[in-house]
Amino acid sequence: MRIVVDCRYVRLDHHDGISRYTAGLATELGRLHPLTMLISDHRQLKMLPALPWQLVRAPTSLLEPLIALTVNRLQPDVVFSPMQTMGSWGRKYRLFLTVHDLIYYRNRTPPHDLPPLIRLLWRAYHLSWWPQRMLLNGADGIVTVSETTRSLINEHHLTRRPVTVVPNAADPVPGAPTHRSIPETTRLIYMGSFMPYKNLDTLVKALADLPDHELHLLSRVSATERTRLTRLATQARLVFHDGVTDEEYHRLVRSATALVTASLDEGFGIPLVEAMSLGIPVVVSDIAIFREIGGAAALYFDPRSADAIAAAVRRLALPGEWEARSALSIEQAARFTWAASARTLLGVLEGTKPSA
Repeated sequence: MRIVVDCRYVRLDHHDGISRYTAGLATELGRLHPLTMLISDHRQLKMLPALPWQLVRAPTSLLEPLIALTVNRLQPDVVFSPMQTMGSWGRKYRLFLTVHDLIYYRNRTPPHDLPPLIRLLWRAYHLSWWPQRMLLNGADGIVTVSETTRSLINEHHLTRRPVTVVPNAADPVPGAPTHRSIPETTRLIYMGSFMPYKNLDTLVKALADLPDHELHLLSRVSATERTRLTRLATQARLVFHDGVTDEEYHRLVRSATALVTASLDEGFGIPLVEAMSLGIPVVVSDIAIFREIGGAAALYFDPRSADAIAAAVRRLALPGEWEARSALSIEQAARFTWAASARTLLGVLEGTKPSA
C-alpha cells in the first residue's frame, strides 16, 4: 500500500497545533509503514522526519481544488491530510481528511497570520455548513482528534463518511517526571493564543484575586494586547514572554503550580497533555473537550467566573491536593501518545480499523 501524507500545513519555524499533529503522526506512521510526505516549502523538512517527500504547490493556492491531479502522478493508494480542505477533484486514490474542531463556526475571527484574501475566504467558508459537508463527503473517511469533535460532527450531520478519532498527543520531553509533593513556585502558566474565545480577560481578572501567584503568558503577543490586558486588572501579576523556545517552555512548566486556561472552546488541548506529562496539574474551563482530555486529574471551573477560577487555583494549596493531582496528571497524560495514534491511523488507512 502506497501512503502519502499531506505535510503542507507544517510551519517553518515552530509548530502550532495542526503542524505538530502532522509531524507527530508522520514520524510514528513512518516507523510503521513506508510513506511519502507532501511539502510546499523545503524549509518544512527541518520540522519533519527524514522520510521521502515530494514538493507540490501550497495549500493556500487558488488551484488547491485541483491538487489531486498532481498527487495522482505519485500513484498513491491512499492519502491522509491533517486538514479538511485538501482538494479531491479528479483523484485516483482513497482520501482521508481531518476535522480538528468546529470553533470557527462559533468564533468567526480567522487566525491573524493568514493573508488577507485567505482570511476573507475563511470567514465566508464558516458562514454556512454546506462547504464543510461538500469537502468531507468528497473523501472516503474522516479523522478527528477527539470524541468531543466527533460528537459535534454527528450532531451537525457534516458527513455521510465514517468518522474515526485519532487523538492528538504531546511530544516526548527528555527526563521522566519526578515525584514531588509541592510545586517549586506559585507560577501559573498559560500557553495559547490571544484570540477572543480563549477568554483571557476572565483569567486575568482572576489573577487580581490571587496576589501570591504570577501568570506567565508564553505565546507571542502584540503590544496593543499586552497593554490592554495589563490595564484590565492592574493588581494582577502578569509576565509576558512573547514566545519561548521548547526548552524554556518545559523549564517554566516543570516549576509551575499549574497550567491554566479559561478557554470557551477548543478542539483538543495539547498544552494540557504537555503539562500533565510533567506532573503539573491543570486548572481549566469546565467544557466537554477538557473533561475528555483532563479526566479525573484536572480541576475545573466555570470559565465565565473569575471568582471560580481563583477558587480552583487556591484549592491546589489544600493539604495533599497538589501532590494527588500531580500523580493523577502523569497517569492521564500517558493515554495520549503519537505512537498509539499512528497505529489507529494506519488501521484506518488500511481499512481494518472500525470507525465508530
